Amino acid sequence: MNVNAGARLDRLPMSAFHRRIMWLIGIGMFFDGFDIYVASTVLGATLKSGFSTLPQTALFVSLTFVGMMLGSLVTGFLGDRFGRRFTYQVNLAIFGIASLGAAISPTMNVLIACRFLMGVGLGAENVVGYSTLAEFVPPRKRGRLQGLMAVFVVTGLPVAGLIGLLVIPAFGWRAMFVLGGIGALGVWYARKSLPESPRWLEAAGREKEAEAILQRIEREVANEQGKPLPQPALATARPARPQSLGVGSLFVGTMLQRMIVGCVCLIVINTLLYGFVTWLPTFFVHQGFSIAKSFGYALVMSIGAPVGSAIGAFTADSWGRKKTIIGASLLAIVFGAMYPFVSNPLLLPVVGFLLTVPIYVLVALLFAVYVPELFPTEVRLRASGICNTLGRGATIVTPFIVVALFAQHGVVGVLALMIGLLAIQIVVVAWLGVEPTGQRLEDLQPGDAPAHDGVNAAARVSPLKSR
Repeated sequence: MNVNAGARLDRLPMSAFHRRIMWLIGIGMFFDGFDIYVASTVLGATLKSGFSTLPQTALFVSLTFVGMMLGSLVTGFLGDRFGRRFTYQVNLAIFGIASLGAAISPTMNVLIACRFLMGVGLGAENVVGYSTLAEFVPPRKRGRLQGLMAVFVVTGLPVAGLIGLLVIPAFGWRAMFVLGGIGALGVWYARKSLPESPRWLEAAGREKEAEAILQRIEREVANEQGKPLPQPALATARPARPQSLGVGSLFVGTMLQRMIVGCVCLIVINTLLYGFVTWLPTFFVHQGFSIAKSFGYALVMSIGAPVGSAIGAFTADSWGRKKTIIGASLLAIVFGAMYPFVSNPLLLPVVGFLLTVPIYVLVALLFAVYVPELFPTEVRLRASGICNTLGRGATIVTPFIVVALFAQHGVVGVLALMIGLLAIQIVVVAWLGVEPTGQRLEDLQPGDAPAHDGVNAAARVSPLKSR
């Protein structure tokens, strides 16, 4: 039974179905961003009240990233083995329950343990959310909708800060975890109506389930359009089963090149975020600005986060993935080279804003759009999970590197590291990267992927088109 899931989904016009999928996944991604940034508001309150010590605060932060690293890795294997729907429901449940547990933690050590579990859920959501949406959205709109997921995430930064400012003085820091937990469990309940990915079901050999879901989706979209749907492209052959693409296939041939691209990109962008952006208030204070002014400057620069993510979302389909990644990296290098030499207090936040915008263009392109597109359905979550794991791993060591560089060379040393990493990213993407813009996910499968049941892989799928 040849379901032809990819072609049938890709020929659908944009509809209420796609918007519903986007919002349900996006709201979950928002809580992912909200809770990452909630730590900065909560930890100040726990320290001030004596609930935590400075070493415990450091452990809280470190175990958050360890949990995210573990969640990214494990969810990739679970998602390819048990399905997208199962995996994102499990990770939301873990996150929501652990958040409520954090709200009633009797000691800081219990709070740290709950935070580790929350980190597992956060890391999982980042992998499964982007990849699941990619498997439903038609190629011509995939970049925009995927990029909007990053806008959902970065919106969590100002929202967490504003809610913390209003809630913590009145109700205490525990209320922040209650809000995050209830929100996540609410999304978990709403997401029960989301279907499993027909692409994954077909690749897993569950053709009858894929066919049933596709027929429901097609009926809904056809009724909304009020006219028959266009005919899908013909499938060339039955897609490979999951066992034909094991973990070992990720580290040979063309797939290895894509793993290198994905890992380098996520290491670079995580280092930029947690080695520069989150350190801005500290840098400003050490440069002699008052705490109030340093946070004011950082706030102005943080506006670049949603602006940059929105630019990345709305240009990914028109400018192309590779061109946008390389262009944003070059702009970040230019403004990063200027930034340490700006002494005028009026120009400093402006140049900082202009530096933050291309960084968050990269956030939208790399996390949300480009990396999930690099890999076939059979191993998409595993490959994305491994890339995200290495990226999250960078966040564990980055603070130590930043402190050492700042102590020796100031902001110049920190930005020199960032510029060097961006230069490496440009070379890797230009040399090894592929251009997925406008292409079907099935057409992006490497031609040297292992064959299944004697079917030649190059004949099974269209060859990769590079631009």
